[in-house]
This record gives sequence, structure tokens and C-alpha cells, in this order.
Amino acid sequence: MHQLAVLRGDDQRDSRLAQCLEVDLLDLEQALTSDGQIFLAYRDGCLKLLDRQTLKKGGLAVEVDPRPGEQHSYPAPKKDLLAQAVGKKTHTILDATCGWAQDSLALFRMSYQVTCIERSPVMAALIQDGFERLAKKDWVLRRELSPPKLLIGNAIELLANLPEPPDCIYLDPMFPAKKKQSAATRKSMAILRDILGDDLDRQALFDAAWAATGRRVVVKSPDYAEPLGGKPSESLHGKLLRYDVYLKS
Repeated sequence: MHQLAVLRGDDQRDSRLAQCLEVDLLDLEQALTSDGQIFLAYRDGCLKLLDRQTLKKGGLAVEVDPRPGEQHSYPAPKKDLLAQAVGKKTHTILDATCGWAQDSLALFRMSYQVTCIERSPVMAALIQDGFERLAKKDWVLRRELSPPKLLIGNAIELLANLPEPPDCIYLDPMFPAKKKQSAATRKSMAILRDILGDDLDRQALFDAAWAATGRRVVVKSPDYAEPLGGKPSESLHGKLLRYDVYLKS
């Protein structure tokens, strides 16, 4: 991963974050002349991930509002491919490869009980900030909802020590990139790939998920990738991706 630093701002949390991540705390002028290529900063009411092009303004944050095309009602309808893959009878879901948490948040808005695992401390900090912002949303407060639970660490190890099996374990591992993506997706995915790299242990991750799940494992993958767990019970196909569903008898 490229060198990381935290930008100093008016927020008391920035020094705590730098200390927690054991990275430098820099002001903007220092950052502009530093060797760092990835930065974290509290700005615009949230924690953002920056590269050198977005040091002065912009950046990427965990987006907690519904995605374009999603309904704003709660619970959101369980109609899309993701909902079909995890199953309407599912109640508890563990997302073992959280990333930018967009699928976890979509599932949360559908009223599933969601737990997330993220191995990168940098991404975990961004996700935790997103979940804290989510907890303050009016619709969450009115319904007395709790945001998804976040576990930080190696998913293979954490899956082996779950207190009870979730109905569904959801995997969206990082596969080698082969196809062009939209500019927005390319930016967020490129930085995510830069931080995490490809999930070379994805086969071991699937095996751990299969051992730990109560009912099913769902793998989201690009349409060109081979099924991670062999022949799935069923596959649901989108434009550029698919969900492979593995059901326990």
C-alpha cells in the first residue's frame, strides 16, 4: 500500500485517528510536499479518503444514503438481485469482505441484521465513520435501529470463532480487474484495490464461510470469473456481475 497520512484539521478526532493507525499527522502544506499518496481527512462532516488530486477538496467517503435507483422507504423492497441471492427468509447476514460497505448498507436498508468484517484498518475507519453518521439519520433514530456491527480483522480467523452461525455469509472478494468500469467506480475501486490488493486467499475465505454459515454462502463476482466454490446451487446474473448462491442442505 502507498504511504498513508492523516490531515490535520479542526476536528479533535484526527490526532486520535493518526495515533490509532500509527501514521503521521500532517497539515495541508506538509502533505503537499510529503511522499504520501493516500490521506485521511475529516471534512464536509465525514471522514474522507484522499489522493494527491483531492488533497485540497473532494475525496471519497462511505455513502450511507440509498444508491441511485433505490427507494428511500424503510424497509426497502427485497426485489433486486442482491436480495434474491441472500434470500427473503434470511434474517442475519455477515458480509465478510466489506470494502466500501455499499452492499452491507443496502442489506441493512432492506431490514436484514448485518454484521461486517473488514481487514484493512484504513477502510474500517471509513466504514465506522459511515456507520456513526448512519446512526444519526432521522429515519434510523425514529425507528430505534442500530447500524450494522463492524468487526476488524482477518475474516478467515473471525469466521472460525463466530458465537453463532449467520443465516447467510456474503462474499465480494477482490478479483483481478479485466473490464473497464465507469469513472466513479474506477476511482473508488482503484483506491480500494491499492489499499487491499487482490484477495489471493479468496478460496480459503470461501471454505471458511462455508464452514461457518448456517444456511447459505453468496459470492458476488465479475461475470468472467470462475465460480469460487465449484458449481453453485444457483446463479443470478446482472450486466457485468453475478451472484453465486451455495445452499446448505
